[in-house]
Amino acid sequence: MAKVKPFSLFTDFDINLFKAGKHYNLFEKFGSHICTVDGEDGVYFAVWAPSAKSVSVIGDFNYWNAQEHQLYVRWDSSGIWEGFIPNLGKGSLYKYAILSHNNDIKTEKADPYALRAEHPPKTASIVWDNSDYKWKDTSWMSYRKDKNGLDKPYAVYEVHLGSWMKNLEEKRFLNYKELAENLVPYVKSMNYTHVEFMPIMEYPYDPSWGYQITGYFAPTSRFGTPQEFMALIDAFHQANIGVILDWVPSHFPSDAHGLGFFDGSHLYEHPDSKKGYHPDWESLIFNYERAEVRSFLISNAIFWMQQFHIDALRVDAVASMIYLDYSREDGQWEPNMYGGNENLAAVSFLKEFNEAIYTNFEGVQTIAEESTAFTGVTNKVEFGGLGFGMKWMMGWMHDTLNYFKKDPVYRSYHQNDITFSLAYAFSEHFMLPISHDEVVYGKNSVLGRMPGDEWQRFANLRLLFAYMYTHPGTKLMFMGAEFGQYNEWNFQSSLDWNLLDFIPHQQTQKFIKFLNSFYQNHPALYEKAFSMDGFEWISYEDHRNAVMSYIRKGHDTKNDLIVVCNFTPTMHKDYSLGLPRAGKIVELFNSDATEFGGSGVNNPKPIKINKKSWNGKPYSASVIIPPLAVSVFTYK
Repeated sequence: MAKVKPFSLFTDFDINLFKAGKHYNLFEKFGSHICTVDGEDGVYFAVWAPSAKSVSVIGDFNYWNAQEHQLYVRWDSSGIWEGFIPNLGKGSLYKYAILSHNNDIKTEKADPYALRAEHPPKTASIVWDNSDYKWKDTSWMSYRKDKNGLDKPYAVYEVHLGSWMKNLEEKRFLNYKELAENLVPYVKSMNYTHVEFMPIMEYPYDPSWGYQITGYFAPTSRFGTPQEFMALIDAFHQANIGVILDWVPSHFPSDAHGLGFFDGSHLYEHPDSKKGYHPDWESLIFNYERAEVRSFLISNAIFWMQQFHIDALRVDAVASMIYLDYSREDGQWEPNMYGGNENLAAVSFLKEFNEAIYTNFEGVQTIAEESTAFTGVTNKVEFGGLGFGMKWMMGWMHDTLNYFKKDPVYRSYHQNDITFSLAYAFSEHFMLPISHDEVVYGKNSVLGRMPGDEWQRFANLRLLFAYMYTHPGTKLMFMGAEFGQYNEWNFQSSLDWNLLDFIPHQQTQKFIKFLNSFYQNHPALYEKAFSMDGFEWISYEDHRNAVMSYIRKGHDTKNDLIVVCNFTPTMHKDYSLGLPRAGKIVELFNSDATEFGGSGVNNPKPIKINKKSWNGKPYSASVIIPPLAVSVFTYK
């Protein structure tokens, strides 16, 4: 009896879609699938290796012997090798042994479609089946579209699972089960609306933080099984919190067991090093011109949305994908057919990816980490855009953090740095990120960047986040910032939770918890976050005092908020504020409140609006402005 039986899950229609780059459910066909054939239980294997002379399944069941279980190549020139091996089941370790036509190169590769992988540094794939998990998030999935829309609040907590919290007694990171028990209630208690995981797809090298992926369909085994990761997502959904995954279609590592030079040829990576090699990260770049590679990537995105109920994908390093000259000197890149520097295939791929996601799923989002002025990142594809739901506002982040590093005595000379973002704030659907990239490699922690004595540093931190939450756009904050982490982020260590033994850090945490709640409870801060109709300047010209003021607007004018930001330690007792209409205003909160560690300067009573025009407005009011603080008022 043959050790490998001829068998296929592919139809002719599947093959045609795959070759055309339009098969978006390849995970249902490729990889290892537990099934029954002719009354025998076993596992069906399928792998794409068009340059192979032979492909065998090697594993713990045949002593890793490439002569034992050789797959059959399909007759249709698809380059697919497949076959059924009886008497195998869940948990079997395996790889593909590939002998290439290219000078008889021999490689042993992990399965690109494997659902589970060995714990690094081991590199084998594991036969697995996720279908036995019973989801309990029916309610969330039914109303997700009402929680996850672009006119809803997004307060995102970005997390690196391996360093959020450690089991100190056992000197290890928490597993998926422990994260469900600890991370979920914490994020809930802090009033965040979403959590974003840095890449959790299997990766071999811890210092890559997950951005060098070898197992695109397998959640990393560092923290447990795929079902345990599902349970973590499920727990977030039951707590009414959306889950965003960091997704990396921009590059992949050249590890021997990974996608690089997979069948002895440049199968997944572009064969031209000017398009296929990333000099910054010493990694390989996907060949977006190849239809089968596009199907692989889009199928992967669909997989996480469909099988793991993911609510949004944050797409990493989009700029590196869409520009041929990204991080390249003259002579290291070639213009496209029109003489430009855009990678037309990558641009086309991103459009197709976004169309596939939004066509197949209701109430989800895609978010681009894109750092340039590329036009139309969040415009719909039919209107010439890339089709993303949101884009990280990298310019705002850089300008804001640079501004806040300055001693307040110099800020009056740099007012444009903090106001410039509003000149382009509505050109895209922006998310304001204070991410992991800003607290590593000598940049210091967010608190560590703040100038002044300890009181001023914490006041500046509160000022930064209050300004961020009242600025148009959605919000993202990296873990640790919410309680004033002193040290830079270290992926090998836990956050410094012991800081919460000290009052200033407790007060900062309390402030972020309040800020998240305030943001969600005031529609003026999110209903028109991407529209200039949701924002109106009062004054950006008070350079001398380093004060700026503006109005945030929702659908109902009675919910309008008046925001005043004071970027110096100078208190103003009688500051004139121009307003568009008569009546009274009342202070809702300011970041200088004593409960948050501030000095307690406030406006305790309603303030009458005068008929005197000011700041180009027909009316005005005289308000008290606390030091290094944001004050928020509304009409009474």
